[in-house]
Amino acid sequence: MSPVFPMLTVLSMFYYMCLRRRARTATRGEMNSRRAIESNTRALPINVEIVQYAKEVLDFSSHYGSENSMSYTMWNLAGIPNVYPSSGDFTQTAVFRTYGTWWDHCPSARLPFKRTPTSFCSQDYVELAFEEQVYPTAVHILETYHPGAVVRILACSANPYSQNPPAEVRRLLQASYSSVRWEILWSEAPTKVSGPQARQFTPCIKQINFPTNLIRLEVNSSLLDYYTELDAVVLHGVKEKPVLSLKTSMIDMTDIDEDEDEEKYGCGMDALNKQFSVVTLREWPTNGYFDKLPYELIQLILSHLTVPDLCRLAQTCKLLYQHCCDPLQYIHLSLQPYWARINDTSLEYLQSRCTLIQWLNLSWTGNRGAISVSGFSRFLKVCGSELVRLELSCGHFLNETCLEVITETCPNLQELNLASCDKIPPQAFNHIAKVGSLKRLILYRTKVEQTALLSILNFCSELQHLSLGSCVMIEDYDLIASMMGAKCKKLRSLDLWRCKNITENGIAELASGCQLLEELDLGWCPTLQSSTGCFANLARKLPNLQKLFLTANRSVCDTDIEELAANCTHLRQLDILD
Repeated sequence: MSPVFPMLTVLSMFYYMCLRRRARTATRGEMNSRRAIESNTRALPINVEIVQYAKEVLDFSSHYGSENSMSYTMWNLAGIPNVYPSSGDFTQTAVFRTYGTWWDHCPSARLPFKRTPTSFCSQDYVELAFEEQVYPTAVHILETYHPGAVVRILACSANPYSQNPPAEVRRLLQASYSSVRWEILWSEAPTKVSGPQARQFTPCIKQINFPTNLIRLEVNSSLLDYYTELDAVVLHGVKEKPVLSLKTSMIDMTDIDEDEDEEKYGCGMDALNKQFSVVTLREWPTNGYFDKLPYELIQLILSHLTVPDLCRLAQTCKLLYQHCCDPLQYIHLSLQPYWARINDTSLEYLQSRCTLIQWLNLSWTGNRGAISVSGFSRFLKVCGSELVRLELSCGHFLNETCLEVITETCPNLQELNLASCDKIPPQAFNHIAKVGSLKRLILYRTKVEQTALLSILNFCSELQHLSLGSCVMIEDYDLIASMMGAKCKKLRSLDLWRCKNITENGIAELASGCQLLEELDLGWCPTLQSSTGCFANLARKLPNLQKLFLTANRSVCDTDIEELAANCTHLRQLDILD
């Protein structure tokens, strides 16, 4: 047989793979019109396209606004546009808490977790529910000020308004042994946008094989010069699953491998759990050059792999399985990049590998039933004894039992992050007082009450970093500040963002007792008035200040700035915006 025929067969198979890839995803880039979609992926038969704005904001990680207001809050993303196509700073838009990189260069900045994949750069998120489930054909994001923060768009199989998923979704979930499936519609690294003007951002999204009415936006504001402002999100879609024609445009050969990898290692929990699970491995007579390398050197080489890569490598041979499952590889473990794939089964597979774990990041994980209270408790009872740092921001599965288990199983805990865990009941925070070794505690946007917080401050005298931003259930911040001044002498950073009732008396007690403070956020604290001398007193009592936020305090005057300049010679960040 002529050698031409095998070559033709290979080329035919390759062309078929290209067509399959084109059917899965559209060309990358930003679309300018509906015609761009139709030219690449014409649906047969033609469905009537449904256009809908977000009905409700279900969840988010942070926002600039107050919990008791609509100004600059994520809730502004529900409904029709308030501002677009106008550009500028408007209170009717959705604004996240941070922007730029200066938050990473202040005394309260936390060390990053190693092994975070370069593809994961999300810092914040917001989840939006729409009225009808559709197969998405386009997502329009109306950005009205400093655009360019959105880095990822995802769709979820769960219907927030129904407990009975369609048959198509049920088949997918049964195949993946999960209750919820997330699929990435579009993803891209942060990019610098040339100007702050408003725009309609319409990236080219991937076709998915289930209908959705739950869309998640993830953002990274590190390249922005100011807060990004979002006005509305529009979801276009059809009720019937499109069947794509074979009329395809030119195929970009550079991104085939990436898409194949996305399909194989997508957001489904089953993919990650299969990598975690124990497999039958063949034992070879020799391990080649690995037999000549010291154990420690192999461990060092493997320490540069991400968690999924480590799990894949463990399936190659018994020697590498032993190295990849060594608890020393899991001293620091961040599962936040894989939040959509982590469930009780994942934690169960990881238990034997995490017996020496010291840093654990479960932020954003476990929601919508993915992690149960019992699954979380079992994991900590096995792996919590050496834990020093525990990140649990936006963990809505957490309840009082979880906090009790943390305090009982993590005797060495020094850092606890519960930011935006707004489902934890107020009485549960009393358990935190049992962890006397705490040095960092983040309670941003939680329901902690005054009694529990006073108990925490009384027993956790080692605290160095404390975040109480947007904690609206605290009645008397002067009493809290007085307790800090009396008990927390080692405090270095304090976040009182949007604290509504602290006065010059509380500030005086705080400045007198916590003279090691290097960072203080008093942004949007309306009860502080410069005429009482509180800001000048801060400047004189806290010479180590490096960061001071007095955002939106209209009473700040020249004398306050002169006192800060004269006394706070280490000052690097000063916010007197508005």
